[in-house]
Amino acid sequence: MSLPPRSIAIVLGTRPELVKLTDLCRLLGPAAHLIHTGQHYDEALSGRFLTELGLPEPTFLTGVGGQPRAVQISAALGQLDELFTAEPPRAVVVQGDTNASLAGALAANAHGIPLLHVEAGLRSHDRNMPEEHNRVLIDRIADVLCAATEDNRANLLAEGVDDARIAVTGNTVVEAVHGQLPDADERSALLARHGLTADAYVLATVHRPENTDSADALRAILTELGALATADRPVVLPLHPRTRARIEAAGLSDLLAPLTVSAPLGYSEFLALARHSALLVSDSGGIQEECTVLGRPLVVVRRSTERPEAMADFADLVEPGPAIGEAARRRLAEGPAGLDRLAALPSPFGDGTASERIVALLTTVTAPQQLAAAA
Repeated sequence: MSLPPRSIAIVLGTRPELVKLTDLCRLLGPAAHLIHTGQHYDEALSGRFLTELGLPEPTFLTGVGGQPRAVQISAALGQLDELFTAEPPRAVVVQGDTNASLAGALAANAHGIPLLHVEAGLRSHDRNMPEEHNRVLIDRIADVLCAATEDNRANLLAEGVDDARIAVTGNTVVEAVHGQLPDADERSALLARHGLTADAYVLATVHRPENTDSADALRAILTELGALATADRPVVLPLHPRTRARIEAAGLSDLLAPLTVSAPLGYSEFLALARHSALLVSDSGGIQEECTVLGRPLVVVRRSTERPEAMADFADLVEPGPAIGEAARRRLAEGPAGLDRLAALPSPFGDGTASERIVALLTTVTAPQQLAAAA
């Protein structure tokens, strides 16, 4: 069954969503109507991602970015209500656990439009995380829940979700990484441009509010990263504007001195640097998945994680403080043998065909009698 133009509304608002939904948009072609709430939007970041990923020009919402969570959700919901009234889609797709995803889910539910949740069933069991509340709420009202792993499916079943609504698709991050990782020659040129040697640097990112909004946490993280940096093993820190502002506001700018600080990187450039790093240190959810595709070790600096699959082999979960350095040095001490071991392991997040499975589900979700068979 072919889908008419603009019949599938894909609601998103952040850079990770853009990355993870790129292949789905490509496969849907003209049927995809991309709606960007502007939860994260500026030309240097989201605008760059749209261009780099080759995505169609979205319908942009206004008055969402930079607002508190409740305002973001309500502002996006009001505008989505108007859009879905004027141009009702056959189905709505949301991904993950952002405020944009929750707004898209609520708007679809209010209009009785079938809702498909990509990356359903993630659970940190940490009620301090706004994202945990978002993902639980979305899963309760979604019609089709695309679980990335069997563990995610088990989480949903434990909460009483009907198995007929769940499809284990794998995670779209796998095809995103394969599709966006530059080839070997391009990666070599990028390393040279950054003055880096393969397997001889640490790549770090810090952006989560639990780390950036606490001066103590931020001080602990930057101190530990600085202590990891040596003359022959730099620590590269692409710095998000919000994180930079928090560092300056907390009077911690001097802690950046031992680090190799750069502007935010495009997705392909970041993947290239991640692919050849000796170690990643990050609080990002997406990097927990990407490291398993790239075969690189990761120290996750967070209180909790909704991606335990990465922890089995690829990553260590630590809180801000000396545990960062301890885990990092343990991983670095494994050297080339450790990197080879990880490179040989399959990603627990699937085989790189999740987007194709999701498109197949979308072609049936608009025919209710076929929904059970699709899932």
